[in-house]
Amino acid sequence: MNRMKGKVALVTGGGSGIGRATAIKLASEGAAVVIGNRNEKAGEETVNLIQEAGGKASFYRTDVTKLENIQNLIKYTVDTYGGLHAAFNNAGVDDPQAMTPDQTEDVFDLIMNVNVKGVWYSMKCEIEHMLAKVGGAIVNTSSIAGVLGYPGHAPYKASKHAVLGLTKTAALEYAKQGIRVNAICPGATETTLLDGLAGGDSATLDYMKSLHPIGRLANPDEIANAVVWLCSDEASFVLGQGINVDGGFTAI
Repeated sequence: MNRMKGKVALVTGGGSGIGRATAIKLASEGAAVVIGNRNEKAGEETVNLIQEAGGKASFYRTDVTKLENIQNLIKYTVDTYGGLHAAFNNAGVDDPQAMTPDQTEDVFDLIMNVNVKGVWYSMKCEIEHMLAKVGGAIVNTSSIAGVLGYPGHAPYKASKHAVLGLTKTAALEYAKQGIRVNAICPGATETTLLDGLAGGDSATLDYMKSLHPIGRLANPDEIANAVVWLCSDEASFVLGQGINVDGGFTAI
């Protein structure tokens, strides 16, 4: 299929996991893809994977906590490929497990700066460009953590709830200008972030699997499929939604 043929897509946090899988999927659907990532090696690896498969991609080092970095990323994308039609704001970090009073201010600030301010900065710059052109589609990464509580991860949970608030608000603000803003809320997904959270403990991973009625964790490609659909014209009437891709987790 060529659902993204002739379009330019941007992926932050595209160096691994869901971001990498989505960048590869977007390219396979015909998009020219720019990877914005803080880790240069990982970002370049994603670009190489896309190019080896015959796709079009490039990398621009980006720290989403710095507005100027995002502005430069958008400029690079437009200068290199002639526009920006879709953006996947995916860069994010998790917090160490600790009860709410035991979380530190430094951890709270880091989580909010990357997961919330990074999404806000990205949308600010993406919307400014899309308003001047012909609209576009923006997808933000929230989580099932954005619709549920869970003990021991207050900063992360708060940040993912905030992403949904940003998403719904921007969606309403720019619906009539041809900009569709949505979010995905993945369940536990087989990524390095999850591995770090589980600490390599198989019992913890088994427990995480048991929380999903489908009986397993998500593959990053399964989340990517949802993102690409939201970016494509097939989702032209979908606006302001947090799409749960969670193996039934939130249906319990």
